[in-house]
Amino acid sequence: MTRPLYLLGLFFGGLFLATLWPSNQAHAEFRVCNDTANLVGVAVGYRGEEGWISEGWWQLPATTCATVVPGPLQSRYYYLYAEDASGSGRWTGYTNMCVAEEEFEITGVQDCFTRGYQQMGFSEYDTGREESWTVQLSSRPSTQESQN
Repeated sequence: MTRPLYLLGLFFGGLFLATLWPSNQAHAEFRVCNDTANLVGVAVGYRGEEGWISEGWWQLPATTCATVVPGPLQSRYYYLYAEDASGSGRWTGYTNMCVAEEEFEITGVQDCFTRGYQQMGFSEYDTGREESWTVQLSSRPSTQESQN
C-alpha cells in the first residue's frame, strides 16, 4: 500500500499553518494538541452553511496546540483526521470525508475520488454544544482519542 500523496504536502509546502496557542490559555474554539514527539498533519470536518466541510492541513510540531476552528463552536459534532508525518501512526474514525494532497477546504463528503480528492475516515467528537473543545493526540494513535 502506498503512502497517501498529501503527506508530501506536509514537507514541501502548501500547508496552512494554524495559530499556535499556549496550552494553558482558554479560548472559544476547537483545538488540537499534539502530545507526541513527532510532527502531525491535521484535517478537520464540520457542518457549515453550505453543507459538510473538510479542511486542512494544519502542521502541528511535537508538543504544540493549534486552533482548527476559531470562535465559539456552532455545531455539536466535529470530525478529525490526523497523521504522524513520520508514518508511525494515524488518528482515524468511521466518518468518511474528502481530503486533498495540499492545503484544502472542500464542501461535501460525497464522490471524493470522482472530484479529484482522497477519502479518509475521520473520528467524530460530540462536543455536547460546548463553546470550546480540545482533542489531545497521544503517542498511541487510535480511532478515538481523549477529548475535552
